[in-house]
Amino acid sequence: MSRRKIVAGNWKMNMTPTEAVKLIDTLKPLVASDDVDVVFCVPAIDIIPAVEAVKGTNIAIGAENLYFEDKGAFTGEISADMLLDAGVKYVIIGHSERREYFAETDETVNKKVLKAIEKGLTPIVCCGETLTQREQGITIDWIRQQMKIAFLNVSAADAAKCVIAYEPIWAIGTGKTATSDQAEEVCKAIRDLMREIYDDATAEAIRIQYGGSVNGGNAAELFAKPDIDGGLVGGASLKEEFGDIIAGSTCC
Repeated sequence: MSRRKIVAGNWKMNMTPTEAVKLIDTLKPLVASDDVDVVFCVPAIDIIPAVEAVKGTNIAIGAENLYFEDKGAFTGEISADMLLDAGVKYVIIGHSERREYFAETDETVNKKVLKAIEKGLTPIVCCGETLTQREQGITIDWIRQQMKIAFLNVSAADAAKCVIAYEPIWAIGTGKTATSDQAEEVCKAIRDLMREIYDDATAEAIRIQYGGSVNGGNAAELFAKPDIDGGLVGGASLKEEFGDIIAGSTCC
């Protein structure tokens, strides 16, 4: 089946609200496309001005995280209802930086995925291996474990609407990029796992992104692979180059 490409920018901890609006105004004409879903995942404080700034465009706003409880004494956290009320459509869950720096576990990733689905947000569920894990030949086993737990108790119908982002940790912000064949190998393994857990139709419906030093020069080659349905883009999403990446996603 033909899956619609999705390219999401992960802004990470960058851009004040004022800077965010200015960047969006710069990028709007560069990322205009009828053929690809474009998402800006922005810091929490930028969400409301960003939602306002993208009105009338093809851009959706995503969040970089959420908490799995609806409300309560969870200082500093943001609920799904808060995100929905602000106009958010997508949410990144389980990014390697959240796992490394903020003690995110496979189990909390699963809770967040279930909460996002319950509330009608589209989760972008992240997975990825370290350089040591790749060198030891356990990449596929590691990714399968992450995804099996992330999708625990998620129905086939809900899974089909999710986005999975494969990001080799060794390629994030390093300038190193997995070759298109390396990226395709893992993305295909993820799709095969979804086929094992669910069925052919669900596996074919789920969109799988590649992330890790995606840029205007390598996007088209990566996105041309049969199991890569777009990208989760870090640094390049903060530049006009993001327009080139969107263009690369329409190549195939």
